[in-house]
Amino acid sequence: MKKLLTLVAMVAIAFSAVADEGMWLLPYIKKMNSKDLKQHGCKLKAEDIYSAEKSSLKDAIVVFGGGCTGEIVSPYGLLFTNHHCGYDAIQKLSSVEHDYLKDGFWAQNNAEELPAEGLSVRFVRHIFDVTADIVGNILSTASQQEYEAAVSANKKAVIAKLEAEHPGMQIIIPSFFGGNQFFAFAYEVYTDIRLVGTPPSSIGKFGGDTDNWMWPRHTGDFSIFRVYAGKDNRPAAYSEENVPYKAEKWLNISLKGVEEGDFGMIMGFPGSTERYKTSHEIDYMLEVDNPQRIYIRGERQQILRKFMDEDQAVRIKYDAKYAQSANYWKNSIGMSRGIEKLNVRAKKAEQEAQFQAWAEKNTLPEERYTEALRLIAESQSEARQENATLQYLSEAFLQSVELVQTMLGVEDFEQFYQNYDATVDRAVAKRMFQIYRENNELLPSIYNKIDSEFGGNSDAYVDWLYDNTMLSSLESYNKIQALDAEARQEAFLNDPAYELASSLIELYRQLVPQIMAADTKFAEGHRLYIKGLMMMQPDKAWASDANFTIRLTYGNVLPYSPADGVIYQHYTTLEGVMAKEDPSNPVEFTVPERLKELYAKRDYGRYADKNGELPVGFLVNCDITGGNSGSPVMNAKGELIGLAFDGNWEAMSGDVAFEPELQRTIAVDIRYVLFVIEKFAGAGWLLDELTIK
Repeated sequence: MKKLLTLVAMVAIAFSAVADEGMWLLPYIKKMNSKDLKQHGCKLKAEDIYSAEKSSLKDAIVVFGGGCTGEIVSPYGLLFTNHHCGYDAIQKLSSVEHDYLKDGFWAQNNAEELPAEGLSVRFVRHIFDVTADIVGNILSTASQQEYEAAVSANKKAVIAKLEAEHPGMQIIIPSFFGGNQFFAFAYEVYTDIRLVGTPPSSIGKFGGDTDNWMWPRHTGDFSIFRVYAGKDNRPAAYSEENVPYKAEKWLNISLKGVEEGDFGMIMGFPGSTERYKTSHEIDYMLEVDNPQRIYIRGERQQILRKFMDEDQAVRIKYDAKYAQSANYWKNSIGMSRGIEKLNVRAKKAEQEAQFQAWAEKNTLPEERYTEALRLIAESQSEARQENATLQYLSEAFLQSVELVQTMLGVEDFEQFYQNYDATVDRAVAKRMFQIYRENNELLPSIYNKIDSEFGGNSDAYVDWLYDNTMLSSLESYNKIQALDAEARQEAFLNDPAYELASSLIELYRQLVPQIMAADTKFAEGHRLYIKGLMMMQPDKAWASDANFTIRLTYGNVLPYSPADGVIYQHYTTLEGVMAKEDPSNPVEFTVPERLKELYAKRDYGRYADKNGELPVGFLVNCDITGGNSGSPVMNAKGELIGLAFDGNWEAMSGDVAFEPELQRTIAVDIRYVLFVIEKFAGAGWLLDELTIK
């Protein structure tokens, strides 16, 4: 019987044809992308971008924190990323007395750089194709349960082997193409990361939620950190004895700027795409998943915004939480809009019909390709209510009500309470209890208590909960911690927050079996569908969905037309910042006085373009998604020309279906970044360690 080794051969065949779409795996660039890169205008060899034997651009690109990209820009570990990527770390370092979010922060020497507790940076040191090791011994007739069990066992063995060969490194083996291919990544993780500089939010977050995902854009979305290491240049816990990391590779910076048609490429860690999503999954997204997320988060965000506007201390505590929630909230709105407007579902359905006809004509019944779409369709219908309830449970309670999180597990309680306000959380909890009952038939058992003891009044229950819990402040929490082990356990078990958390977990456990059965059916159908598609079109260039592994995407600097009679040019300037200033909306459209002074004098120095204007942002038609935030945009020579920070509203369906005519990456121009550092902030000492062309 066949073994699951044919995908590697199929991918190799597909290398002969390359489409514009693609988040490309680095080990295949030389074989599949070299010619196309050159045709787009790239001046580098494939080995300059990625090499397993020598230093390459890959070595300057890092995972920043838990979900962004950064790039090393100096021999001394200096790192650029987005302002919104550093936002959480900046917020944790802020206080009413030192509001770095509002006012910005600029170290004037290494000694002034601030340790960012809990932040890490990961370098990709090695990439290995381990497909044969993971699936080579699995029969093609294996059930999905047998397949998953074998993959799990094989992964453990490969990880153990690689950990022994690369001591101290983190080994991760994600799947590609729906579980048909596997790569192992060896990461070196640095945890002593320090804040070097950040512009005020009036620059780094200019435009706020109103401009989020929009073009034209005028946001200086950048922040600066530095990686520190032990004296041996290896990862080390924070210590005053640590020294700046000595980089093997860093990016040079170009001040030449961008013109329409220029080559541009982005290397980073795109988080998640679903380009192989079927019409059945799109139905669930449009009818259940996105509407629920949009509604629940919208209700919570209104409450947070009210308290944040009224109290500066609350704003500092909740700024990062609000921004994180609002980003995906608006993404979901745009995603639904784009999928419907661009008729994505119909295109997917047409592809599925072609696939089914091909499978019935060209494959054997025991290969099960004819069953792939049926398995996916059944997986979506069989656990529809359970998945909808689980999402509501997660969004409304587990993610929104912070008191629940204290019972479900908080890594650092002191840090948690530093950024917690019980009055805000109480207000959120009241609204979440209301909307959950209004929109769900399956209720957690805590509603029985609300009905029997509080006359169905969930507001009264929430007041009782917060009045009687010992977990609404650090002081009362520490009183519990001061008890002996037996008394401490009794206190937690008798706390009303424990009763609430237990009821939520109880319902979660009721939902899981049906959801897991459906997930297993989906995983099998998804794996067969993707593999079958590649067999059906062996000459097509297939790119795996994003899974937060390092990828390359490339294209050209281009304008676009969002609607009939409308053309957006490919760049913006400081003049647009001034035009957007809005005293009636100071949260989003405030312009710092210093920036106004520089604009009035046209004091742009070497950062002005050929017309004497100061560039702020530009567009390039690269294929990115969440996780690419902070990724370097590089020119044909591999020099840094900007930082990617967003996609455009008209192509929000891009995670499901790439739209080449509309899809654009929005980047902050490196000239604006350096202008802010030197002219606005007076931190020119940082430029001395950059290599500026």
